[in-house]
Amino acid sequence: MLNFTICSVSQSFYALKNLTLPKIDFMKRFSKWLLKTLGWKMDYNVPEGVERSVLVSVPHTSNWDFFYGRLAMWSYGINVKMLIKKEAFFFPLGWFLKKMGGIPVNRKGGPKNVTETIADLFAKNEKLCVMFTPEGTRAYAPNWKRGFYYLAHKADVPIYLGYLDYERKIGGISHAFHPTGDVEKDIEEIKKFYRQFKGKYPEQGVR
Repeated sequence: MLNFTICSVSQSFYALKNLTLPKIDFMKRFSKWLLKTLGWKMDYNVPEGVERSVLVSVPHTSNWDFFYGRLAMWSYGINVKMLIKKEAFFFPLGWFLKKMGGIPVNRKGGPKNVTETIADLFAKNEKLCVMFTPEGTRAYAPNWKRGFYYLAHKADVPIYLGYLDYERKIGGISHAFHPTGDVEKDIEEIKKFYRQFKGKYPEQGVR
């Protein structure tokens, strides 16, 4: 997956409906079939409220995480959005990224600006699920990026904990975590949950 802790959102993407992937029912069935064929056992008991949330995906140790994670979201029928640097949206890659749920962001802005802009999107849309990889890199990252946390706190939406375990080939979306405002304590609590899961390269995962 890409590092989604970025800086400023393009105004043209207020129209989220333009990013909707067509034929979602087909993609849902196909993704379920493909994950099963590849040996993955997904938990399809998706908790209520995910369609309006910040969703984190951990551990992030390989580019394969994006592939399996995207299949998982399609299999759940969740129209997840991801923040991606605007430089990646050149033709024809830009079209593909939009269909994947990408929202272009401008690195020249500031973290506060992107938080306020996405929070405004939450205020204007009844359903909005934005995914982050808080590790921000495939290498071991003891210090997580905090954009996901500040956004959830500002928008007053829960953080849902998505996971993939390559050792057991299981994945799912666990419980909601509600930010208390104590950033250090809250992020440590979230990390505690994720220590049970093994990424593709376990030595690079949460410790």
